[in-house]
Amino acid sequence: MERALTVSVRLKNDFDKDSSVEELIRLCDTAGCEVVECFNVRMENYNPAMYIGSGKAEEIGRYVAENGIDAVVFNEDITPAQQKNLEEAIPCKIIDRTRLILDIFAQRARTKEGRLQVELAQLNYLLPRLSGRGAAMMQQKGGIGMRGPGERKLEYDRRKIRKRIAKLEQDIESVQRERSVRRGQRTAVPVPQVALAGYTNAGKSTLLNALTGRESAYADDKLFATLDPTSRKVHFPSGINMVFTDTVGFIQKLPHGLVSAFRATLEETKFADLVLHVADASSDEIEEQSSTVMSILNEINPEGGEILRVFNKCDELGPLKLNALKKRFEGAVFISAKTGEGFDELFKRVEEIIARKWKRRLLKIPYAKNYLIKEIYSRGLVLSRKDTPEGTDLCFMATEGNWQSVKKKLLLS
Repeated sequence: MERALTVSVRLKNDFDKDSSVEELIRLCDTAGCEVVECFNVRMENYNPAMYIGSGKAEEIGRYVAENGIDAVVFNEDITPAQQKNLEEAIPCKIIDRTRLILDIFAQRARTKEGRLQVELAQLNYLLPRLSGRGAAMMQQKGGIGMRGPGERKLEYDRRKIRKRIAKLEQDIESVQRERSVRRGQRTAVPVPQVALAGYTNAGKSTLLNALTGRESAYADDKLFATLDPTSRKVHFPSGINMVFTDTVGFIQKLPHGLVSAFRATLEETKFADLVLHVADASSDEIEEQSSTVMSILNEINPEGGEILRVFNKCDELGPLKLNALKKRFEGAVFISAKTGEGFDELFKRVEEIIARKWKRRLLKIPYAKNYLIKEIYSRGLVLSRKDTPEGTDLCFMATEGNWQSVKKKLLLS
């Protein structure tokens, strides 16, 4: 396991609590490196040349050399020029927050789409950071009849990366079209769609597993334990079936490039009938984490949609803290995916919200028009069917558009 040192910078006029420092340590642990020391630096302003002061860089460099540190991880993004200067002062790998998150994503991506998206984000991050060192980087030497040194290796590498980026963008577009087709196939089947969104490690995958009664999604007590979306059918006690989709978790200072790269994955929240915003009730940073999630959801779907806030891990709270949380967040649902506590209320609230769009309908189909029953099964979620002397009584759930289409065909046929 690699040994890492973290560096977090706070300006002297910034008095807010920086919860991202502890989060950075957890990110390092998730990436597979051990944090042996944390440098918390207070500065008047960021140093444009090295991000931190040259004196502090020399101090960190000495610590790295004396303690066998493999990597120095910064809690902010650093520019390519700053990274180059820091590498000259500190004798080990220099990694910023974006690079660390990219490394974790590369480890966790399992599907073809996930791997393509991670590689695209990695190359876009790497491209401006390529640097050569004069003649040593020349790939071709000048000679008789030639105008100069020819193409440098640096330029050759950049050209290769740009070609690869263009190819990845084409592949991702193809995968997005496939995902759109699959999404269309799911929506063609009359089943309400529910997306699970929330801060990383809030327990979304654990909740999906609990709702389905089996290990539908990989769950672990790590940040970004799962990246690739998982869709599973959930059977409600009332007899209704809905499709729940687990999405990638969010985090503070999530690199914008990653938001863009994983837009196809996150768009599951845009097309869902309901988004469950799953939050960690045991976290001390509920407000900051909720704000992060909502800002990204609003970026993906500016028009907004139905969102139900669900506080998970309530079994880790005492009665006093839980009651205080319920007063603070009225209208939310409080559950424990581990114990099943609060699931009855969760089912009830989800059905109430879904019923606003997927309303319960009653219809009698005369035997002479029995061919319309197939149409109803294809456009609505049939809850019950009863054959009577006059015809077939159907109770089903359908959106307003599908309901009007069925009624029109019943009247015209």
